[in-house]
Amino acid sequence: MNSDRDVIVIGAGHNGLACAAYLARAGRKVLVVEAAAAVGGAAATAEFAPGYSVSACAHLCHQLNPRVIEELALVRHGLRWAATGLDTIALSATGRHLRIAAGGASVSGAGVSAGDTAALADFDARMKRFARLLVPLLDQRPPRLADSDWRDKLALARLGWSLRRMGRTDMQEFLRIAAINIHDVLEETFEHPLLKGAIGLDAVLGTHMGPRSPNTVLSYLYRLSGACTSRAVGIALPRGGMAAVSGALAGAAQAHGAEIRTGTRVARILVEHDRISGVELAGGEILRAGTVVSNADPRTTFFGLLGAGRLEAGFARYVKNIRMRGTAAKLHLALDRLPAFNGLEPASMGNRLLIAPTLSYVERAFDHAKYREYSPAPVMEIVIPTLNDSSLAPPGKHVLSAIVQYAPYDLRSGWEQAGEQYRDRLIDTLAQHAPDIRDCIIAAQVLTPVDIERRFGMTGGHWHHGELALDQFLMLRPAPGAAQYATPLPGLYLCGAGAHPGGGVMGSVGRNAAGAILSGAA
Repeated sequence: MNSDRDVIVIGAGHNGLACAAYLARAGRKVLVVEAAAAVGGAAATAEFAPGYSVSACAHLCHQLNPRVIEELALVRHGLRWAATGLDTIALSATGRHLRIAAGGASVSGAGVSAGDTAALADFDARMKRFARLLVPLLDQRPPRLADSDWRDKLALARLGWSLRRMGRTDMQEFLRIAAINIHDVLEETFEHPLLKGAIGLDAVLGTHMGPRSPNTVLSYLYRLSGACTSRAVGIALPRGGMAAVSGALAGAAQAHGAEIRTGTRVARILVEHDRISGVELAGGEILRAGTVVSNADPRTTFFGLLGAGRLEAGFARYVKNIRMRGTAAKLHLALDRLPAFNGLEPASMGNRLLIAPTLSYVERAFDHAKYREYSPAPVMEIVIPTLNDSSLAPPGKHVLSAIVQYAPYDLRSGWEQAGEQYRDRLIDTLAQHAPDIRDCIIAAQVLTPVDIERRFGMTGGHWHHGELALDQFLMLRPAPGAAQYATPLPGLYLCGAGAHPGGGVMGSVGRNAAGAILSGAA
Protein backbone atom coordinates (compact mmCIF):
# COMPACT_ATOMS: atom_id res chain seq x y z
CA MET A 1 0.00 0.00 0.00
CA ASN A 2 1.34 3.43 -0.95
CA SER A 3 1.60 5.31 2.31
CA ASP A 4 4.18 7.26 4.28
CA ARG A 5 3.15 5.46 7.48
CA ASP A 6 2.80 1.85 8.59
CA VAL A 7 0.32 2.23 11.45
CA ILE A 8 -2.43 4.64 12.44
CA VAL A 9 -3.48 4.60 16.11
CA ILE A 10 -6.94 6.02 16.77
CA GLY A 11 -7.01 7.76 20.14
CA ALA A 12 -4.21 9.16 22.29
CA GLY A 13 -5.40 7.68 25.55
CA HIS A 14 -2.64 6.15 27.64
CA ASN A 15 -2.98 2.71 26.00
CA GLY A 16 -2.94 4.19 22.50
CA LEU A 17 0.19 6.14 23.35
CA ALA A 18 1.86 3.07 24.87
CA CYS A 19 1.04 1.01 21.79
CA ALA A 20 2.39 3.74 19.51
CA ALA A 21 5.59 4.02 21.55
CA TYR A 22 6.32 0.30 21.37
CA LEU A 23 5.54 0.13 17.65
CA ALA A 24 7.71 3.17 16.90
CA ARG A 25 10.51 1.74 19.02
CA ALA A 26 10.38 -1.37 16.82
CA GLY A 27 10.86 0.76 13.70
CA ARG A 28 7.28 1.19 12.51
CA LYS A 29 6.19 4.56 11.12
CA VAL A 30 3.32 5.48 13.43
CA LEU A 31 0.72 8.24 13.39
CA VAL A 32 -1.56 8.80 16.40
CA VAL A 33 -4.76 10.76 15.77
CA GLU A 34 -6.71 12.19 18.70
CA ALA A 35 -10.04 14.03 18.55
CA ALA A 36 -9.39 16.07 21.70
CA ALA A 37 -7.09 19.08 21.88
CA ALA A 38 -4.66 17.23 24.16
CA VAL A 39 -3.46 13.67 24.66
CA GLY A 40 -4.50 11.49 27.57
CA GLY A 41 -8.16 10.58 27.16
CA ALA A 42 -9.41 9.55 30.60
CA ALA A 43 -5.85 9.87 31.98
CA ALA A 44 -5.68 13.65 31.65
CA THR A 45 -5.49 16.78 33.78
CA ALA A 46 -7.97 19.57 33.12
CA GLU A 47 -8.77 23.01 34.51
CA PHE A 48 -12.39 23.02 35.74
CA ALA A 49 -12.33 26.48 37.35
CA PRO A 50 -9.91 29.39 36.77
CA GLY A 51 -6.60 28.34 38.32
CA TYR A 52 -7.92 24.98 39.56
CA SER A 53 -6.95 21.75 37.78
CA VAL A 54 -7.67 18.12 38.54
CA SER A 55 -7.23 14.66 37.08
CA ALA A 56 -10.35 14.72 34.97
CA CYS A 57 -11.40 11.07 35.17
CA ALA A 58 -8.95 8.57 36.71
CA HIS A 59 -7.21 10.27 39.64
CA LEU A 60 -4.97 7.66 41.29
CA CYS A 61 -2.23 5.41 39.95
CA HIS A 62 -2.06 1.95 41.48
CA GLN A 63 -1.72 -0.36 38.47
CA LEU A 64 0.74 1.31 36.10
CA ASN A 65 2.84 -1.53 34.70
CA PRO A 66 6.46 -1.22 35.91
CA ARG A 67 7.63 -2.80 32.64
CA VAL A 68 6.02 0.06 30.74
CA ILE A 69 7.69 2.59 33.04
CA GLU A 70 11.10 1.00 32.54
CA GLU A 71 10.95 -0.06 28.89
CA LEU A 72 9.64 3.31 27.68
CA ALA A 73 11.83 5.31 30.11
CA LEU A 74 8.85 7.28 31.40
CA VAL A 75 10.87 8.95 34.16
CA ARG A 76 13.22 10.35 31.52
CA HIS A 77 10.16 11.69 29.71
CA GLY A 78 8.85 13.55 32.74
CA LEU A 79 6.91 11.13 34.94
CA ARG A 80 7.21 12.20 38.57
CA TRP A 81 5.27 11.21 41.68
CA ALA A 82 3.76 13.77 44.02
CA ALA A 83 3.05 11.04 46.56
CA THR A 84 3.43 7.27 46.71
CA GLY A 85 2.33 4.57 49.12
CA LEU A 86 -0.86 6.34 50.20
CA ASP A 87 -2.81 4.87 53.09
CA THR A 88 -6.54 4.24 52.75
CA ILE A 89 -8.72 5.86 55.40
CA ALA A 90 -12.28 4.58 55.74
CA LEU A 91 -14.21 7.58 57.05
CA SER A 92 -16.73 7.48 59.86
CA ALA A 93 -19.14 10.38 60.29
CA THR A 94 -18.42 10.24 64.04
CA GLY A 95 -14.67 10.60 63.49
CA ARG A 96 -13.86 7.01 64.50
CA HIS A 97 -11.97 6.31 61.29
CA LEU A 98 -10.13 3.22 60.21
CA ARG A 99 -6.74 3.34 58.49
CA ILE A 100 -5.48 0.60 56.18
CA ALA A 101 -1.75 1.08 55.78
CA ALA A 102 -0.09 1.26 52.38
CA GLY A 103 0.28 -2.26 51.08
CA GLY A 104 -3.04 -3.32 52.60
CA ALA A 105 -1.72 -5.79 55.19
CA SER A 106 -2.25 -3.83 58.42
CA VAL A 107 -5.09 -1.82 59.92
CA SER A 108 -5.55 0.54 62.84
CA GLY A 109 -8.34 2.60 64.31
CA ALA A 110 -11.07 2.68 66.90
CA GLY A 111 -12.76 -0.64 67.49
CA VAL A 112 -10.36 -2.78 65.44
CA SER A 113 -10.01 -6.13 67.16
CA ALA A 114 -6.90 -8.26 67.38
CA GLY A 115 -8.84 -10.83 65.38
CA ASP A 116 -9.41 -8.43 62.49
CA THR A 117 -5.78 -7.32 62.59
CA ALA A 118 -4.58 -10.90 62.22
CA ALA A 119 -7.31 -11.74 59.71
CA LEU A 120 -6.34 -8.83 57.44
CA ALA A 121 -2.69 -9.91 57.35
CA ASP A 122 -3.74 -13.44 56.38
CA PHE A 123 -6.40 -12.23 53.92
CA ASP A 124 -4.03 -9.80 52.21
CA ALA A 125 -1.27 -12.40 51.83
CA ARG A 126 -3.68 -15.02 50.49
CA MET A 127 -5.43 -12.69 48.04
CA LYS A 128 -2.09 -11.43 46.74
CA ARG A 129 -1.00 -15.02 46.14
CA PHE A 130 -4.16 -15.45 44.09
CA ALA A 131 -3.65 -12.12 42.29
CA ARG A 132 -0.12 -13.16 41.31
CA LEU A 133 -1.68 -15.92 39.24
CA LEU A 134 -3.11 -13.19 37.01
CA VAL A 135 0.06 -11.09 36.76
CA PRO A 136 1.84 -13.16 34.05
CA LEU A 137 -1.38 -13.26 32.03
CA LEU A 138 -1.78 -9.48 32.14
CA ASP A 139 1.53 -8.96 30.34
CA GLN A 140 0.78 -11.13 27.32
CA ARG A 141 -1.94 -11.81 24.79
CA PRO A 142 -4.62 -14.06 26.31
CA PRO A 143 -4.32 -17.73 25.35
CA ARG A 144 -6.84 -19.36 23.06
CA LEU A 145 -8.62 -22.45 24.31
CA ALA A 146 -9.29 -23.82 20.83
CA ASP A 147 -6.98 -23.86 17.80
CA SER A 148 -4.18 -22.65 20.03
CA ASP A 149 -0.56 -22.45 18.97
CA TRP A 150 2.43 -23.35 21.14
CA ARG A 151 2.42 -19.95 22.87
CA ASP A 152 -1.18 -20.41 23.98
CA LYS A 153 -0.53 -23.93 25.19
CA LEU A 154 2.53 -22.76 27.09
CA ALA A 155 0.59 -19.94 28.77
CA LEU A 156 -2.16 -22.32 29.85
CA ALA A 157 0.40 -24.82 31.11
CA ARG A 158 2.13 -22.13 33.16
CA LEU A 159 -1.21 -21.05 34.66
CA GLY A 160 -2.02 -24.63 35.61
CA TRP A 161 1.43 -25.14 37.12
CA SER A 162 1.20 -21.88 39.11
CA LEU A 163 -2.18 -22.96 40.46
CA ARG A 164 -0.83 -26.37 41.41
CA ARG A 165 2.25 -24.90 43.10
CA MET A 166 0.07 -22.98 45.57
CA GLY A 167 -0.63 -26.22 47.39
CA ARG A 168 -3.84 -28.06 47.96
CA THR A 169 -5.31 -25.68 50.56
CA ASP A 170 -4.77 -22.47 48.57
CA MET A 171 -5.80 -24.11 45.31
CA GLN A 172 -9.07 -25.30 46.82
CA GLU A 173 -9.72 -21.87 48.32
CA PHE A 174 -8.98 -20.12 45.01
CA LEU A 175 -11.37 -22.41 43.15
CA ARG A 176 -14.00 -21.86 45.85
CA ILE A 177 -14.03 -18.08 45.82
CA ALA A 178 -12.82 -17.06 42.33
CA ALA A 179 -16.28 -16.68 40.81
CA ILE A 180 -18.32 -15.73 43.87
CA ASN A 181 -19.09 -12.37 45.46
CA ILE A 182 -16.82 -10.35 47.71
CA HIS A 183 -19.60 -9.84 50.27
CA ASP A 184 -19.65 -13.47 51.38
CA VAL A 185 -15.85 -13.66 51.57
CA LEU A 186 -15.62 -10.53 53.71
CA GLU A 187 -18.48 -11.49 55.99
CA GLU A 188 -16.82 -14.78 56.83
CA THR A 189 -13.43 -13.12 57.40
CA PHE A 190 -13.86 -9.79 59.25
CA GLU A 191 -15.91 -8.14 61.98
CA HIS A 192 -15.30 -4.39 61.60
CA PRO A 193 -17.93 -2.80 59.29
CA LEU A 194 -15.57 -0.09 58.01
CA LEU A 195 -12.95 -2.66 57.05
CA LYS A 196 -15.49 -4.73 55.15
CA GLY A 197 -16.92 -1.63 53.45
CA ALA A 198 -13.49 -0.41 52.32
CA ILE A 199 -12.45 -3.73 50.78
CA GLY A 200 -15.89 -4.19 49.27
CA LEU A 201 -15.61 -0.80 47.57
CA ASP A 202 -12.26 -1.77 46.06
CA ALA A 203 -13.96 -4.76 44.45
CA VAL A 204 -16.70 -2.73 42.75
CA LEU A 205 -15.19 0.70 42.02
CA GLY A 206 -15.93 1.73 38.45
CA THR A 207 -18.18 -1.27 37.77
CA HIS A 208 -21.91 -1.95 37.48
CA MET A 209 -21.72 -4.42 40.35
CA GLY A 210 -22.44 -4.43 44.06
CA PRO A 211 -20.64 -6.44 46.76
CA ARG A 212 -23.18 -9.26 46.40
CA SER A 213 -22.72 -9.48 42.62
CA PRO A 214 -20.95 -12.52 41.16
CA ASN A 215 -17.42 -11.90 39.84
CA THR A 216 -16.57 -9.28 42.45
CA VAL A 217 -13.80 -11.47 43.89
CA LEU A 218 -12.34 -11.56 40.37
CA SER A 219 -12.57 -7.77 40.02
CA TYR A 220 -10.88 -7.40 43.43
CA LEU A 221 -8.04 -9.72 42.39
CA TYR A 222 -7.67 -7.76 39.15
CA ARG A 223 -7.28 -4.53 41.11
CA LEU A 224 -4.90 -6.22 43.54
CA SER A 225 -2.71 -7.49 40.71
CA GLY A 226 -1.40 -3.94 40.32
CA ALA A 227 -0.24 -3.93 43.93
CA CYS A 228 1.68 -7.13 43.25
CA THR A 229 3.78 -5.48 40.53
CA SER A 230 4.18 -1.90 41.80
CA ARG A 231 5.11 -2.40 45.46
CA ALA A 232 7.50 0.54 45.49
CA VAL A 233 4.82 2.96 44.27
CA GLY A 234 1.57 1.55 45.66
CA ILE A 235 -1.37 3.93 45.50
CA ALA A 236 0.17 7.07 44.04
CA LEU A 237 -0.50 10.59 42.76
CA PRO A 238 1.44 11.70 39.66
CA ARG A 239 2.86 15.22 39.92
CA GLY A 240 0.71 17.43 37.72
CA GLY A 241 -2.17 14.95 37.74
CA MET A 242 -2.76 12.04 35.40
CA ALA A 243 -1.57 14.13 32.46
CA ALA A 244 1.94 13.36 33.72
CA VAL A 245 1.46 9.70 32.81
CA SER A 246 0.01 10.41 29.38
CA GLY A 247 2.56 13.16 28.72
CA ALA A 248 5.44 10.81 29.49
CA LEU A 249 3.97 8.15 27.19
CA ALA A 250 3.53 10.73 24.43
CA GLY A 251 7.12 11.86 24.93
CA ALA A 252 8.34 8.27 24.65
CA ALA A 253 6.33 7.71 21.46
CA GLN A 254 7.64 10.90 19.84
CA ALA A 255 11.21 10.16 20.93
CA HIS A 256 11.00 6.95 18.91
CA GLY A 257 9.63 8.79 15.88
CA ALA A 258 5.85 8.54 16.25
CA GLU A 259 3.76 11.50 15.09
CA ILE A 260 0.83 12.70 17.21
CA ARG A 261 -1.96 14.84 15.79
CA THR A 262 -4.48 16.23 18.28
CA GLY A 263 -7.76 17.91 17.32
CA THR A 264 -8.09 15.25 14.62
CA ARG A 265 -11.30 13.24 14.73
CA VAL A 266 -11.64 9.99 12.78
CA ALA A 267 -14.97 9.65 10.98
CA ARG A 268 -14.56 6.09 9.74
CA ILE A 269 -12.13 3.24 9.25
CA LEU A 270 -11.53 2.44 5.59
CA VAL A 271 -11.67 -1.05 4.08
CA GLU A 272 -10.53 -2.02 0.58
CA HIS A 273 -10.53 -5.54 -0.82
CA ASP A 274 -11.63 -6.94 2.58
CA ARG A 275 -8.73 -5.48 4.54
CA ILE A 276 -8.00 -2.25 6.37
CA SER A 277 -6.61 0.56 4.21
CA GLY A 278 -6.59 3.58 6.54
CA VAL A 279 -8.99 6.13 8.02
CA GLU A 280 -11.08 9.07 6.87
CA LEU A 281 -11.05 12.15 9.09
CA ALA A 282 -14.09 14.22 9.98
CA GLY A 283 -13.02 16.89 7.47
CA GLY A 284 -12.78 14.35 4.65
CA GLU A 285 -9.00 13.85 4.62
CA ILE A 286 -7.89 10.29 3.84
CA LEU A 287 -4.95 8.82 5.74
CA ARG A 288 -3.56 5.54 4.39
CA ALA A 289 -1.99 2.73 6.39
CA GLY A 290 -2.08 -1.04 6.23
CA THR A 291 -2.58 -1.32 10.00
CA VAL A 292 -5.08 0.62 12.11
CA VAL A 293 -5.14 0.25 15.90
CA SER A 294 -8.17 1.51 17.81
CA ASN A 295 -7.91 2.77 21.38
CA ALA A 296 -11.67 3.38 21.36
CA ASP A 297 -14.06 0.99 23.08
CA PRO A 298 -15.14 -2.06 21.03
CA ARG A 299 -18.66 -0.82 20.29
CA THR A 300 -17.41 2.54 19.04
CA THR A 301 -14.72 0.82 16.98
CA PHE A 302 -16.89 -1.77 15.29
CA PHE A 303 -20.23 0.03 15.03
CA GLY A 304 -19.27 3.71 15.04
CA LEU A 305 -16.06 3.72 12.98
CA LEU A 306 -16.12 0.49 10.97
CA GLY A 307 -19.82 -0.20 10.52
CA ALA A 308 -21.80 -3.30 11.46
CA GLY A 309 -22.22 -4.14 7.77
CA ARG A 310 -18.55 -5.11 7.66
CA LEU A 311 -19.01 -7.71 10.40
CA GLU A 312 -20.24 -11.28 10.42
CA ALA A 313 -23.64 -11.41 12.17
CA GLY A 314 -22.51 -13.60 15.04
CA PHE A 315 -19.53 -11.41 15.86
CA ALA A 316 -21.69 -8.26 15.65
CA ARG A 317 -24.08 -9.84 18.15
CA TYR A 318 -21.20 -10.51 20.57
CA VAL A 319 -20.10 -6.86 20.35
CA LYS A 320 -23.65 -5.58 20.82
CA ASN A 321 -24.03 -7.64 23.99
CA ILE A 322 -20.86 -6.44 25.73
CA ARG A 323 -22.01 -5.16 29.12
CA MET A 324 -20.80 -1.59 29.47
CA ARG A 325 -23.29 0.45 31.51
CA GLY A 326 -21.39 3.04 33.47
CA THR A 327 -22.39 3.79 37.06
CA ALA A 328 -19.45 5.92 38.24
CA ALA A 329 -19.51 9.72 38.30
CA LYS A 330 -16.80 12.24 39.12
CA LEU A 331 -17.02 15.20 41.51
CA HIS A 332 -14.50 18.06 41.44
CA LEU A 333 -14.46 20.86 44.01
CA ALA A 334 -12.37 24.04 44.02
CA LEU A 335 -11.79 25.01 47.65
CA ASP A 336 -10.61 28.33 49.07
CA ARG A 337 -9.27 26.52 52.15
CA LEU A 338 -8.88 23.03 53.52
CA PRO A 339 -12.13 21.69 55.03
CA ALA A 340 -12.11 20.09 58.48
CA PHE A 341 -13.03 16.41 58.47
CA ASN A 342 -14.47 15.07 61.73
CA GLY A 343 -11.70 13.46 63.77
CA LEU A 344 -9.13 13.57 60.95
CA GLU A 345 -5.95 15.58 61.37
CA PRO A 346 -4.83 17.63 58.32
CA ALA A 347 -1.67 15.54 57.96
CA SER A 348 -3.82 12.49 57.14
CA MET A 349 -6.07 14.21 54.60
CA GLY A 350 -3.58 13.74 51.78
CA ASN A 351 -4.29 10.01 51.75
CA ARG A 352 -7.05 8.09 49.97
CA LEU A 353 -10.36 8.68 51.77
CA LEU A 354 -13.40 6.43 51.43
CA ILE A 355 -17.08 6.82 52.24
CA ALA A 356 -18.24 3.21 52.42
CA PRO A 357 -19.16 2.65 56.07
CA THR A 358 -20.58 -0.87 55.67
CA LEU A 359 -21.05 -3.54 53.02
CA SER A 360 -24.81 -3.05 53.31
CA TYR A 361 -24.36 0.67 52.65
CA VAL A 362 -22.49 -0.10 49.42
CA GLU A 363 -25.02 -2.71 48.36
CA ARG A 364 -27.98 -0.39 49.04
CA ALA A 365 -26.30 2.29 46.95
CA PHE A 366 -26.05 -0.22 44.08
CA ASP A 367 -29.72 -1.18 44.50
CA HIS A 368 -30.75 2.27 43.29
CA ALA A 369 -28.66 1.94 40.13
CA LYS A 370 -30.50 -1.27 39.24
CA TYR A 371 -33.67 0.81 38.95
CA ARG A 372 -32.03 3.69 37.06
CA GLU A 373 -31.85 5.94 40.12
CA TYR A 374 -28.85 7.59 41.72
CA SER A 375 -28.17 6.67 45.31
CA PRO A 376 -29.20 9.21 47.97
CA ALA A 377 -26.35 7.77 50.08
CA PRO A 378 -23.48 7.60 47.57
CA VAL A 379 -20.21 5.73 47.91
CA MET A 380 -17.05 7.80 47.33
CA GLU A 381 -13.31 7.49 46.81
CA ILE A 382 -11.87 10.91 47.66
CA VAL A 383 -8.49 12.57 47.21
CA ILE A 384 -7.32 16.10 47.94
CA PRO A 385 -4.30 16.09 45.60
CA THR A 386 -3.17 19.62 46.40
CA LEU A 387 -1.97 18.43 49.82
CA ASN A 388 0.75 16.60 47.88
CA ASP A 389 0.90 18.67 44.67
CA SER A 390 0.41 22.43 45.09
CA SER A 391 0.69 23.03 41.32
CA LEU A 392 -2.99 22.14 40.83
CA ALA A 393 -4.43 25.23 42.59
CA PRO A 394 -3.47 28.80 43.56
CA PRO A 395 -1.30 29.17 46.68
CA GLY A 396 -3.15 28.14 49.81
CA LYS A 397 -6.12 26.79 47.84
CA HIS A 398 -7.12 23.19 47.21
CA VAL A 399 -9.00 20.84 44.91
CA LEU A 400 -10.99 17.78 45.92
CA SER A 401 -11.63 14.93 43.51
CA ALA A 402 -14.05 12.06 44.15
CA ILE A 403 -15.15 9.00 42.20
CA VAL A 404 -18.80 8.41 43.07
CA GLN A 405 -20.73 5.14 42.98
CA TYR A 406 -23.56 4.66 41.93
CA ALA A 407 -24.80 7.01 39.21
CA PRO A 408 -26.54 5.10 36.40
CA TYR A 409 -25.85 6.12 32.83
CA ASP A 410 -29.53 5.81 31.90
CA LEU A 411 -30.95 7.76 34.85
CA ARG A 412 -34.74 7.48 34.79
CA SER A 413 -35.34 11.22 35.31
CA GLY A 414 -32.52 12.24 32.95
CA TRP A 415 -29.26 13.87 33.99
CA GLU A 416 -30.10 17.29 32.51
CA GLN A 417 -32.91 17.71 35.03
CA ALA A 418 -31.31 15.88 37.95
CA GLY A 419 -27.74 17.18 37.66
CA GLU A 420 -27.96 20.10 40.10
CA GLN A 421 -29.89 18.07 42.66
CA TYR A 422 -27.33 15.28 42.39
CA ARG A 423 -24.43 17.69 42.92
CA ASP A 424 -26.09 18.96 46.11
CA ARG A 425 -26.62 15.39 47.30
CA LEU A 426 -22.91 14.65 46.87
CA ILE A 427 -21.88 17.78 48.77
CA ASP A 428 -24.36 16.94 51.54
CA THR A 429 -22.77 13.51 51.85
CA LEU A 430 -19.31 15.07 52.15
CA ALA A 431 -20.69 17.52 54.74
CA GLN A 432 -21.61 14.60 57.01
CA HIS A 433 -17.85 14.06 57.34
CA ALA A 434 -16.58 17.63 56.76
CA PRO A 435 -19.31 19.94 58.14
CA ASP A 436 -17.72 23.18 56.88
CA ILE A 437 -17.11 22.03 53.31
CA ARG A 438 -19.92 24.10 51.77
CA ASP A 439 -18.29 27.27 53.11
CA CYS A 440 -15.00 26.25 51.43
CA ILE A 441 -16.37 25.67 47.90
CA ILE A 442 -15.53 28.18 45.16
CA ALA A 443 -16.68 26.01 42.23
CA ALA A 444 -18.04 22.51 41.69
CA GLN A 445 -18.15 20.20 38.70
CA VAL A 446 -19.94 16.88 38.35
CA LEU A 447 -19.24 14.53 35.44
CA THR A 448 -22.04 11.99 35.13
CA PRO A 449 -21.61 8.82 33.05
CA VAL A 450 -23.29 10.68 30.17
CA ASP A 451 -20.73 13.48 30.49
CA ILE A 452 -17.92 10.91 30.63
CA GLU A 453 -19.23 9.29 27.46
CA ARG A 454 -19.35 12.61 25.62
CA ARG A 455 -16.06 13.95 26.91
CA PHE A 456 -13.91 10.84 26.71
CA GLY A 457 -15.71 8.80 24.05
CA MET A 458 -16.55 5.88 26.35
CA THR A 459 -19.75 4.13 25.31
CA GLY A 460 -22.11 4.03 28.28
CA GLY A 461 -19.65 6.10 30.30
CA HIS A 462 -18.05 2.85 31.45
CA TRP A 463 -14.50 3.42 32.72
CA HIS A 464 -13.34 -0.06 31.74
CA HIS A 465 -14.97 -0.20 28.27
CA GLY A 466 -16.88 -3.25 29.54
CA GLU A 467 -17.46 -5.10 32.80
CA LEU A 468 -14.64 -7.21 34.14
CA ALA A 469 -16.39 -10.57 34.60
CA LEU A 470 -15.58 -14.17 33.77
CA ASP A 471 -17.50 -14.00 30.49
CA GLN A 472 -15.63 -10.79 29.52
CA PHE A 473 -12.16 -11.75 30.71
CA LEU A 474 -8.98 -13.24 29.21
CA MET A 475 -9.74 -15.04 25.94
CA LEU A 476 -13.35 -13.76 26.02
CA ARG A 477 -12.47 -10.05 26.19
CA PRO A 478 -13.96 -8.15 24.46
CA ALA A 479 -15.60 -10.90 22.38
CA PRO A 480 -14.70 -14.22 20.73
CA GLY A 481 -12.99 -13.42 17.46
CA ALA A 482 -11.23 -10.30 18.79
CA ALA A 483 -9.69 -11.52 22.02
CA GLN A 484 -6.04 -11.37 21.00
CA TYR A 485 -6.08 -7.73 19.81
CA ALA A 486 -6.50 -8.73 16.14
CA THR A 487 -10.06 -8.45 14.79
CA PRO A 488 -11.95 -10.25 12.01
CA LEU A 489 -10.88 -7.46 9.62
CA PRO A 490 -7.25 -8.01 8.56
CA GLY A 491 -5.15 -5.04 9.59
CA LEU A 492 -7.50 -3.81 12.36
CA TYR A 493 -6.42 -4.19 16.00
CA LEU A 494 -7.70 -3.11 19.40
CA CYS A 495 -5.54 -1.51 22.10
CA GLY A 496 -8.10 0.06 24.47
CA ALA A 497 -9.42 -0.96 27.88
CA GLY A 498 -12.08 -3.11 26.24
CA ALA A 499 -9.34 -5.55 25.23
CA HIS A 500 -7.35 -7.84 27.54
CA PRO A 501 -6.52 -7.35 30.37
CA GLY A 502 -8.99 -4.48 30.87
CA GLY A 503 -9.36 -1.03 32.37
CA GLY A 504 -7.21 0.94 34.78
CA VAL A 505 -4.17 3.08 34.07
CA MET A 506 -1.82 0.19 33.37
CA GLY A 507 -0.44 0.57 29.84
CA SER A 508 -0.57 -3.23 29.56
CA VAL A 509 -3.21 -3.31 26.83
CA GLY A 510 -1.17 -1.00 24.62
CA ARG A 511 2.01 -2.95 25.28
CA ASN A 512 0.36 -6.30 24.56
CA ALA A 513 -1.38 -5.04 21.43
CA ALA A 514 1.92 -3.76 20.04
CA GLY A 515 3.43 -7.17 20.70
CA ALA A 516 0.59 -8.89 18.87
CA ILE A 517 1.00 -6.59 15.87
CA LEU A 518 4.75 -7.05 15.74
CA SER A 519 4.45 -10.82 15.98
CA GLY A 520 1.76 -10.91 13.28
CA ALA A 521 -0.81 -12.48 15.60
CA ALA A 522 -4.06 -13.30 13.86
